[in-house]
Amino acid sequence: MEAIVFNVTTAALMVMMVNCGLGVVGRDTLRGRPLPWAAIALTALAVSGVLLQLAWPGAMDALDADPARSGWWREFTSVFMQNGGFFGGLWNLVTLAAVAALAQWYWGGSLTLVFFLAGIVLPGRVDTLLGLGDGPSTDPRNFAGSSGATYFLGATLALAFLTRTRLPKEIALAVGVPALGLAMWLAQDNGHGLVSVYGFALAAPVWAVRRRLGRPAATASESASAGKK
Repeated sequence: MEAIVFNVTTAALMVMMVNCGLGVVGRDTLRGRPLPWAAIALTALAVSGVLLQLAWPGAMDALDADPARSGWWREFTSVFMQNGGFFGGLWNLVTLAAVAALAQWYWGGSLTLVFFLAGIVLPGRVDTLLGLGDGPSTDPRNFAGSSGATYFLGATLALAFLTRTRLPKEIALAVGVPALGLAMWLAQDNGHGLVSVYGFALAAPVWAVRRRLGRPAATASESASAGKK
């Protein structure tokens, strides 16, 4: 039962983040948008990692983030390995593609890649800063998988949605992402939840700086028009 609840809440959190992304970019504008090159690149890397695992039995041992093994590259290569079985790997690939596309259409490709990279390198370091290093890790990947960085990136869409709406129902959806994430961490030690809190928190100053510099993300209608040109 615990495993079922864990999986259901983890999936529900992702659904909330995707809906935030759809809300912030505009559900009816998706067809007119340009190809999200950053999302395509990240998804291609993840698919390549899966194909490498199928072709090379030693790929996981060589590229995962097991702290018992040495190798500076593991922190990055492990993100593109999958260890959740067929359905877990498929979920990771599909959600990465969807979240990265939505993020690019709002934040832009370069910032999407920066957020994804932050989702790889920041959680473990924030753990240490907060004194969580000796407790349950916020890394939900068990040394491999793209879900941690994907949930981190997805939470930035919730913050973006929060800044763009005044409807109580939509505000509740956006705020519900870090709220559910924190509850998942406290109740389940579910690292997907806490990395989502981290992503939401990091997006706030980034959004504020962009706004102060006079470079806010394009509105849904503006982005759609640009994509048709």
